[in-house]
Amino acid sequence: MHSEQVLRDQVAQATGRPQDGAPIVQLKGDASNRSYLRVGRWPDSHVVMVMPPGPQKSEEASKGGPPAELPFVNVHRYLEGLGVRVPRILRYDAGAAMMVLEDLGDVTFERALDGVAPEALYGRAVDLLARMRAASEAHPDPGCLAFTRAFDEELYTWELHHFREYGMEAWSGKVASASERARLERAFAGIAGRLAAAPRGFTHRDYQSRNLMMTHGDLVIIDFQDALQGPWQYDLVALLRDSYVELEPAVVESMIDRWLTEYSRVSGRTLDRRGFRRFFDLLTVQRKLKDAARFEFIHRVKKNPSFLPSIPASLRYARAAMERLADDPDVVTLREVAVRYVPELR
Repeated sequence: MHSEQVLRDQVAQATGRPQDGAPIVQLKGDASNRSYLRVGRWPDSHVVMVMPPGPQKSEEASKGGPPAELPFVNVHRYLEGLGVRVPRILRYDAGAAMMVLEDLGDVTFERALDGVAPEALYGRAVDLLARMRAASEAHPDPGCLAFTRAFDEELYTWELHHFREYGMEAWSGKVASASERARLERAFAGIAGRLAAAPRGFTHRDYQSRNLMMTHGDLVIIDFQDALQGPWQYDLVALLRDSYVELEPAVVESMIDRWLTEYSRVSGRTLDRRGFRRFFDLLTVQRKLKDAARFEFIHRVKKNPSFLPSIPASLRYARAAMERLADDPDVVTLREVAVRYVPELR
């Protein structure tokens, strides 16, 4: 752990104000390999992000070597240029692998939902998502890392195999037979191929209730460093099929309609709702099976069990989407094999 004085010095250099004796509190960092420390007392505090040593590569599957620029800084610049509210960067000390950020406080979107009707908050998050997507389509930037990597067949397939390995086999303690493996391979290829064939654009990748902050009435996006090219529905699935917050079906449907309306208003493009909604379900199957597997992986490999309570919701979402896609041969095959290992999908 870094000495407290080093952290105070970073904030002092960033703000030009001495921080002698400022209290320091470690903030919860979820599953990332970065740590976050609050220096000072809110609201006059700042957050120091401490990064692991070594090249800055995504922890999720991604191709290529380490990028030339820290992904957080690179994607931050792009989003700020689009007018999206992101935490202000006050100082980045690459040598020390530390960054001083605006302190957004403790009210995540998830916490802000407490005791309020979800529609108002979700409406804001959905509008922001639709505008961000339309703006990024109007202003692509090949210098932004998010435009150099994508959800392609290889990545979707890797994530589906991650489900086989951790969501099915590790979860049940049983290994798939050769014939089951062959059936899964075919289903995975069919699903990944269709998901990868959809039009792609700027995708946050994890746009959900713990990566949105409510700060002085602003909705602020965090954890965007793994952004890439993905289908329109990807971030919407992350938000409306969130493993930490389960919404009533009517709210989900109205928010899908809201995204389509807002996107059409700002982009001038009207998308077919029926096809959009069906693709939303297919993506839900892929994404939520991956999430369930990831939570099990974080528990087994990273020795962090804190995400285990979110596995049942992830599987419920996947099961409901599978039921809606009961006429899809790839989904039917995947479910027939998976239920032998994951009875929750029955």
